[in-house]
Amino acid sequence: MKPRAGALDSLVKAPPEALRAALIFGQDAGLVRERVDQLARSVVPSLDDPFLVTELSAEQLADDPARLNEEAAAIAMTGGRRVVLVRDAADRSIGAFDSFLSDLPGDALVIAWGGELPTRSKLRKLFEDADERAAAIPCYLDDAATINRVIDERMRVDDITLESDARRYLVDHLGSDRALSRSEIDKLALYAGPGGRLSIEDVSAAIGDSAATALDDVIHAATDGNGPALDRAIEQGLALGLSPIPMLRQTAAHVLRLRQLMAEVEAGRDALAAVKAVRPPIFFKLQDRIAQQVRGFDAIRLAEALGILLEAEAACKRTGAPDHLVASRALHQVAALARRGARRGR
Repeated sequence: MKPRAGALDSLVKAPPEALRAALIFGQDAGLVRERVDQLARSVVPSLDDPFLVTELSAEQLADDPARLNEEAAAIAMTGGRRVVLVRDAADRSIGAFDSFLSDLPGDALVIAWGGELPTRSKLRKLFEDADERAAAIPCYLDDAATINRVIDERMRVDDITLESDARRYLVDHLGSDRALSRSEIDKLALYAGPGGRLSIEDVSAAIGDSAATALDDVIHAATDGNGPALDRAIEQGLALGLSPIPMLRQTAAHVLRLRQLMAEVEAGRDALAAVKAVRPPIFFKLQDRIAQQVRGFDAIRLAEALGILLEAEAACKRTGAPDHLVASRALHQVAALARRGARRGR
């Protein structure tokens, strides 16, 4: 089955009794791992229990398709229902899953998880077209609304108050990877303590050395036109676990913001005044820098930059080229456009 987007969180936390298999996939590796853990823990108390949890790889199932049915039918020595985890799920192991869903031996819950699967994926279609005993669960990159919800959930646990400008700063500086976002939010909650209050100064200080800041560095190095700084930012971001697709997507969002600001400039407004007036407000330490970025582009180059970034994201999904190389090339093309504008004195 193909659950509604709004029902995904509740499904993995409290799955229906009929559910026997789930395919959890998507660009957000952190969210994939989180949902795998939540769904598995709805059946077993600990994922470290070797009697109740078995982990296989898609490669193992491709070599031995019958292994999945055997593991699903196995009875735990200690009693209780078992979980079978299948990592790196992909079309090469579809035979094993097709056989399992046709027979459903035993009572184990089978959870397959992997990266992004295109809509044409045979494995994805197998789970989407199944009845209520199987579910395809996509994990999309977080948007601002989702990040706000994750922030609220965590702050509510310790009754922490987050000031409005601190919230805006946090949402702007968190990336699209759920695991990284939770790590940063947990760090802030620890910093504030139960019943605490977080200001923008607290937030900017607490996440100043984080992956979120690395993503921010990528965005601004590209739109500043600073090639050496961009190389360092990309390298740091990858080392911290940032995915190339959020780098491209968040840079594209920033380019769109620059285009909105440029419309104000084209209407006769000073660039810095336009930056200061925008809502939601831009963090004051970035205002001069972003105003300079607006001056370094024109509408044609911004449109070209956006097209480069969107095409690179699509290429990451459809080609066999390494994602980090595709993203790096596109980001450097954007930086070159920014330098071209700066040389012309915009």
